[in-house]
Amino acid sequence: MLAFQKPLQKGPGQSVDVICSFLERRGRDKNQELLYSYNQTPARCVCRVNIIVIVSSIYRLVPLAHLFKKCRPVRWCFSGIFCSRLWRRKSDMYLGDMDGVGITLAIGALKALAFVYDVLTFPVYVMLQRPWRARSLSRRVKGVIIAIESDQPKADVSIDMKGNDITNNSTERPSKLYKAKPITKDTTSITYRSTTEPGPVHVTLVKEKIDTMAKMFEYVSRKYPNKRFLGTREIIAEEDEVQPNGRVFKKYNLGAYRWKTFSEVNALAENFGRGIRELGNDPGENVAIFAETRAEWMIAAHGLFKQSIPLVTIYATLGDDAIAHGLNETEVTTVITSYELMPKFKKILAMVPTVKTLIYMEDQLKTLDEGGYKSGIEVIKFSEVLKKGATSRIVDVPPKADDVAIIMYTSGSTGIPKGVMLKHKNLIATLKAFCDSTDIYETDVMIGFLPLAHVYELLVESVCALTGVPIGYSSALTMIDAASKIKKGTKGDATVLHPTCMTSVPLILDRISKNVQEKVSKSGTAKKVLFKFAYDYKVSWMRRGYSTPLIDRVVFGPIRGILGGSMRLILSGGAPLSPETHEQMNACLCATVIQGYGLTESTSCATVQDFYDKVYGRVGAPTTVCDIKLVNWEEGHYRVTDKPYPRGEVILGGDNISAGYYKLADKTDEDFMEADGRRWFRTGDIGEVHTDGVVKIIDRKKDLVKLQAGEYVSLGKVEAQLKTCPLIDNICVYGDSTKQFCVALVVANQQQLKDLAIKKGIGDLSFEDLCQSPDVERVVIAELNEHGKKSKLEKFEIPAAVKLVTEVWSPDMGLVTAAFKLKRKDIQERYKHEINRMYAS
Repeated sequence: MLAFQKPLQKGPGQSVDVICSFLERRGRDKNQELLYSYNQTPARCVCRVNIIVIVSSIYRLVPLAHLFKKCRPVRWCFSGIFCSRLWRRKSDMYLGDMDGVGITLAIGALKALAFVYDVLTFPVYVMLQRPWRARSLSRRVKGVIIAIESDQPKADVSIDMKGNDITNNSTERPSKLYKAKPITKDTTSITYRSTTEPGPVHVTLVKEKIDTMAKMFEYVSRKYPNKRFLGTREIIAEEDEVQPNGRVFKKYNLGAYRWKTFSEVNALAENFGRGIRELGNDPGENVAIFAETRAEWMIAAHGLFKQSIPLVTIYATLGDDAIAHGLNETEVTTVITSYELMPKFKKILAMVPTVKTLIYMEDQLKTLDEGGYKSGIEVIKFSEVLKKGATSRIVDVPPKADDVAIIMYTSGSTGIPKGVMLKHKNLIATLKAFCDSTDIYETDVMIGFLPLAHVYELLVESVCALTGVPIGYSSALTMIDAASKIKKGTKGDATVLHPTCMTSVPLILDRISKNVQEKVSKSGTAKKVLFKFAYDYKVSWMRRGYSTPLIDRVVFGPIRGILGGSMRLILSGGAPLSPETHEQMNACLCATVIQGYGLTESTSCATVQDFYDKVYGRVGAPTTVCDIKLVNWEEGHYRVTDKPYPRGEVILGGDNISAGYYKLADKTDEDFMEADGRRWFRTGDIGEVHTDGVVKIIDRKKDLVKLQAGEYVSLGKVEAQLKTCPLIDNICVYGDSTKQFCVALVVANQQQLKDLAIKKGIGDLSFEDLCQSPDVERVVIAELNEHGKKSKLEKFEIPAAVKLVTEVWSPDMGLVTAAFKLKRKDIQERYKHEINRMYAS
């Protein structure tokens, strides 16, 4: 530890040798690359070491040798200073042309100032932020092997806390990682379990014997009777706003949020449930909700839960055929919908003969014209059902844990949507797991806008209910100040609500990231230089467990203000989040982005990323209620004996696993199984588990294509990497097993494509003309090649031909699901001629 003083008496080269050897002894972070250039850095390194010595003498500090020997935090932090300065990092943010001597000098000057600032403020930061704690939590083991199954005729092996063999019925959860027995070549599966202990909310649910959603809501209504729960923004008026081009758009003049307390929502849910019963719906008979996310959705759902009426959820963005399929299969007689969606039923009712009653949630300003619907259909306002229930003497019929709570239709990415049966015990199991995985505080405020018809959003909002967190509802049309329905001069929902947490999907975060990059790239040189420096500076310190409050306020404050200025936690799900976007959102939004992994069939629960985990691209460790089994997939050459990490198909097991698919017994038997005293689901996803027990999804069985030369291409993986290119809004990669290369259908970002065409000398053409230009296609292929190489894709994985499409893929077109997942078969059918042309060329 004397290396920081003694080398100063020697030559520059020797000083650098000692410094670098010291840094190497500290170890390299897996996410960082420490590059030492002996030809360029010796003088700079020695200069910085001398600065520290000078500052220490000015501040009359103890000798550095003694300080480093006695104080581990200071020792670690000062090594962090050297690491950050020696490390050369290429920013993942695309900020346009950043070449030039002036820019290089400006960034160098900023780095010099930052170094002096780091040295002067380090004692304060290290004492206040205690970064070694965050780093320690990040590195802790989060999952452990509990069973190794071989294809040899021998019993499964489980590992207890002492490393001894125990029976496979053990439920003991180790708190640390202990090595399992050596894995033989014929091993076929490994099972992992969380090391996290059940938290206070989990324990309370068990103690209070809360095993249904009805019991859960009664409990929280007693615990938080007068606390605000569901908030809806008041619409004062809808007014015409003249645009600069002379066009007139309808805009909202919005007021404040109007809140309902927990006790008020509970009373409304009771009234609605009884009102539904008064309309002739008995316990056990399915009722559907087909509406956007709003307070009435939650009230209706809990009203149905209280009466043991299974809730059928259908995405509001599905096509007519998919909607009719769900309603017909479940044989519902009553559909709960909204004013905005009522016109759809003028056509759909002819396709659903069992539906007799439509209940609609009223609009704040407009009145529904109830004419034009099929004869014999009863149209009733939501408020009228509440009135019926308020005067009803019907006795509630509370559900049991094994009763079906929801029949939730999937988004249908691989065909016709399937109805997944979720029991009350499945929902409660996920609530327990989510509360164990993420710290939610009563002081938090959530903004809700994702579809409640998606189990992920429904369960996250239920966690908020369970922990006393208010939920303010919003939509993409009104969320931010610049949203399309917000009148100029008024505030968006996030600015008024000041939420601290929200859910999101990768598509939204990708768009935010690209918008930030686009705005910065179009700004002046000074702003670009400042942003690039601030971003790289912040990311380098974030990786060491520090926050950067000054940078956050000065540079990233305006970006954070878009979401209200108080956001601390963003929960991402529904699809893989790229590491680049993940890191950029953490830095630019000044919030922690956590992603998880789960499916409708697992009640949205499988893994959740640890709050302190700084390794991006992973989906977290198993939750406390769900075990994860990796099973060999020989066809794809994924095996649990692979090095450095075991790989295989992900199979989930626990109380969160669905009862199966509604009226699809054969499909249920194919995808679900009973083993080891619990229910399991075959996901079809391929994962690998790292040494700390954290899962990374690396492939999907249905997305794997074998090309003519024998190479395997994971279409989903390639798409996820190429989507991070600023030029790409959406992409569908296609591979033909009789060909030697892949092709791609690309939805390009209009502005980026126009800028690229001008830069390459093609001309200022319309977007439609650009999409038809062979020259533009060649330029886009070159861009994808460059971006693919940066993303470490193999040459055969990068599309060799592209077709630029002018349409923006939406659920209404039937090309993506309501969760914006690609419908490959539909896309391939729609563009089959374009695909054939690409291969012919």
